[in-house]
Amino acid sequence: MATSEKSVMVVAIDDSEHSFYALDWTLDHFFTPFVPNSPYKLVIVHAKPTPASAIGLAGPGAADVLPYVDADLKKIAARVVEKAKEICHVKLVNDVIMEVVEGDARNVLCEAVEKHHATLLVVGSHGYGAIKRAVLGSVSDYCAHHAHCSVMIVKRPKIKH
Repeated sequence: MATSEKSVMVVAIDDSEHSFYALDWTLDHFFTPFVPNSPYKLVIVHAKPTPASAIGLAGPGAADVLPYVDADLKKIAARVVEKAKEICHVKLVNDVIMEVVEGDARNVLCEAVEKHHATLLVVGSHGYGAIKRAVLGSVSDYCAHHAHCSVMIVKRPKIKH
């Protein structure tokens, strides 16, 4: 199968264990068993929040804080990408595109689907309750309704006591 014929799978990552679990799970089920001939081309996308959205404040003094917040967000993004590369490396998945895109995760992921003509978008589930989800808005809910491809939400198994 030629590279150009492969379907594209976009995997969303952030600095949560949920997203790394989703990446791990996806590699185990769609990539590692087929190394080096996975039927998919892998694109991993991290949406880096804008400094202003991260602090959510404006007014006097806000502009002074933004460069520090941005530096922190860049460090987090670098850490996230490094961890994703490590996970891929351990699973022998080396043909991967990594992208860090600034913006709201909902828009960034839907735009990545369009840009790469993805057939599948994979997101982790944070497992928020109804109230927190209503306030924050669920990225996975948004993507399920707006992405122009199938969306797979990977949930961590509940730990049985």
